[in-house]
Amino acid sequence: MRRRKVADVMTARVVTVAEETPFIEIVEAMAEHGIHAVPVVGQDGRVTGIVTDADLLRKQEYKDAEGPRTLLESLRRRRVHAKAGAVDARGLMSGPAVTVSKDSSVAEAARLLARHGFKQAPVVDADGRPAGIVTRADLLRVFLRSDDDIREEIIREVLVDRLWQDPSQVAVRVQDGVVQLTGRVDRRSMIPVLVRLAAATEGVVDVRELLYYKQDDTIPESYRRV
Repeated sequence: MRRRKVADVMTARVVTVAEETPFIEIVEAMAEHGIHAVPVVGQDGRVTGIVTDADLLRKQEYKDAEGPRTLLESLRRRRVHAKAGAVDARGLMSGPAVTVSKDSSVAEAARLLARHGFKQAPVVDADGRPAGIVTRADLLRVFLRSDDDIREEIIREVLVDRLWQDPSQVAVRVQDGVVQLTGRVDRRSMIPVLVRLAAATEGVVDVRELLYYKQDDTIPESYRRV
């Protein structure tokens, strides 16, 4: 089963800025290209961080902010105020950079963004240099596959290639990404495997099954004897 990689869904034409790029130039670059984040690159061309529109808004957000009331607020606000007072990408960026390889799977990239609470991440090549940028919206494209494409992949790659099942014995229906499996498989132990593989197919939202089996191979041989 082919899994789409980050390279398949990312935006390859990425706008980057240097660490010394001034605040205003970063704002202008985002506005000109209609983007919400720019990777920051060091002198060696490798990605060192990322500046988002949220980072830029700190300057406006904390312009008239009152002072902190607790020690915890003081420590938190100190970091935020440092960004609010920054004048270039080095001071504005979140770093070290959390990046994703262009060869990573879409699922791996989605887990990375979720784990760090990011909306996007720079994509790098084997040398750590920018190859693109990937966003949550990019990763959600896998759910735009047609129901027919999903059905054909499950029949061909799951039933036939992986499980060696007669596709005429199992009906696969897909509606709005939800897979329904009905019919009969050879062995009972195949049912959870079939469900798991179908669920792992890109674009699948959920799997529902009403399957029965020819042989119950989950019962020990000693119990089968009468």
